[in-house]
Amino acid sequence: MRYRLLGTTRALHDDGTPVALGGARLRALLTVLALRPGRTVPVGQLVTEVWDGDPPADAVGALQALVGRLRRALGPAAVSSVEGGYQLRADEEDVDLHRFGRLATEGARALADGDATKAASLLDEALALWRGPALADLPDRTTEAARWETRRLEARRARLTAALALGRAEETLPELAALCGEFPLNEPLQALRIRALRDAARPAEALAVYDRVRRALAARLGADPGPELRALHEELLRGTGGTGTSGGSGASARSDERERAGGGGRSGRTAATSPDPVRPADRAPRPAAPPGNLRARLTSFVGREGDIEALRGDLDRARLVTLLGPGGAGKTRLSQEAAELMAEGWPDGVWLAELAPVNDPDTVPEAVLTALGARETVLRGAGAEELRAADRHAGEPLVRLAEHCARRRMLLILDNCEHVIGAAAALAEELLARCPEVTILATSREPLGVPGESVRPVEPLPPDPAHRLFAERA
Repeated sequence: MRYRLLGTTRALHDDGTPVALGGARLRALLTVLALRPGRTVPVGQLVTEVWDGDPPADAVGALQALVGRLRRALGPAAVSSVEGGYQLRADEEDVDLHRFGRLATEGARALADGDATKAASLLDEALALWRGPALADLPDRTTEAARWETRRLEARRARLTAALALGRAEETLPELAALCGEFPLNEPLQALRIRALRDAARPAEALAVYDRVRRALAARLGADPGPELRALHEELLRGTGGTGTSGGSGASARSDERERAGGGGRSGRTAATSPDPVRPADRAPRPAAPPGNLRARLTSFVGREGDIEALRGDLDRARLVTLLGPGGAGKTRLSQEAAELMAEGWPDGVWLAELAPVNDPDTVPEAVLTALGARETVLRGAGAEELRAADRHAGEPLVRLAEHCARRRMLLILDNCEHVIGAAAALAEELLARCPEVTILATSREPLGVPGESVRPVEPLPPDPAHRLFAERA
């Protein structure tokens, strides 16, 4: 028998056919046992983890009944009763999560030994085991899942490092760009991306990335880049960055690179509080802020840093992301904070459409048009009469909305969709089909159900940040 915990919990026969596992509680029990294959898990621990601290009145009896169901599904010999608990009769190699851990460790060791080819092979095999979030069926998965997600990130970084060592810099750049967008303050990842750009003969882009990282570290942490990043920066400025250097003529070429990257002649040793002096004639005009209608928040934002990083990754991968959770979980604030941090990625702005006041689902498109300041869209130029005629025949504000958004690269936040879920879903599906540069971030108590939707659950704040937030508000 083989067990999968990297994604939905599954059990597979040796020939690959799946075992029918009905019910979330049964999958939770298998998850807890498969995390510790071949080891006894005490009854008390099983009850706590399977019922997430809220056990039934007869917890021991309920657990016995659940174990009986699992045995009927897997076979009577799969789960043993031992003194004080139960044990899954399996080896670590039978569980994809533990197999991943072994392969990732061996791959990292091969990379440290200088065998990039072997490292790449092992790490590819390890990463291919992931089919979804780790321990998805464990009721309280936060701590344990975070540990395995961290190991996955380390394995991805090691795999990309091996690819660089094998001379495949160019092919690593899309994945590195996505990872660095997801983890903008992860200096080893950012350094890896800069090295890849250097090795791909794109030194000006490497310098630009360095400058963005430097500014992000200063703004969010009040810190300078670490030694590895500073050394890379100095190397690029000296024009000795290996295959990625331009080989230009001395100081003039280096100055041009710095100017294109926005470095302003800044050396690798930067200080967030001491910007270099720039002559007025050399000072570039500050770019205008992108359009949009997000309002400044009047209170601090506490305890959602991990959610923001995860949401950044979601928005890099999907054009429709829905924050799902109960009322009061903080979906609206999380959507706005994440969107504000990523606003520069949408040159035509971040726009918030508040649907809570909308009572009639038929008026949802009109409400969104109003939020975008586009209720009275005026068409001019050749073909305008034909377009107006088509719009009159359609008789739908949704047509005007799609026309307004069609050529814009923008993020649209649809806030509080649950009471008009059908209309919000229809609007999202139409815009995604007709407006290729539009990304939608929705908040709702239920999914929109649109093809391609990525759902991100939002749970209430855990006790520590909740207490911190209460103290700040008080």
